[in-house]
Amino acid sequence: MDGAFREAFVRDPVGMRHFPALVLNADYRPLSYYPLSLWPWQDAVKAAFLDRVDILAEYDHVVRSQRMEIRVPSVVVLREYVRPRKRAAFTRFNLFLRDEFACQYCGARHDLTFDHVIPRALGGVTSWENVVAACAPCNLRKGSKSLRNSGLRLRKAPREPGSEELRNIGRRFPPNHLHESWLDYLYWDSELDA
Repeated sequence: MDGAFREAFVRDPVGMRHFPALVLNADYRPLSYYPLSLWPWQDAVKAAFLDRVDILAEYDHVVRSQRMEIRVPSVVVLREYVRPRKRAAFTRFNLFLRDEFACQYCGARHDLTFDHVIPRALGGVTSWENVVAACAPCNLRKGSKSLRNSGLRLRKAPREPGSEELRNIGRRFPPNHLHESWLDYLYWDSELDA
């Protein structure tokens, strides 16, 4: 480690959090695209030391102990395949991802909440088929009214997405930071343009 980096690391040990490792399944696909499957560098080093992963790419930075020196991993692949979930969990995040982070009434991409298409006050349930992403103004406008009484229309009917569908939608929303060593592993299984 150079002097400035060592000093910054000692003063701010979480400074190394800026070196996340992209985690790939044994088939070389990311465990998830959105959120992108990342581990803190410490977990990646530990997994490599325990022979649970293979290191595919590394950062230029090195960590040392008394007996060894290791470059900080930037891409690791699991040695054992982790079977992806068949069903997507019904979470606020997955709901927004299914609806591509857009209001299902007007298309706005800000101030998002969720709305029951058939209001709970009218017997609506909280499920994939009855909840959509909605901006605050549309949600307020709809209130506890039915779609017909509110004058709003859905852009697409809500339905339960498959986990593969969510994974594919997630590819369209890359995180703010993509390290150059990750790019070869993120989209290698995408269909090529003709």
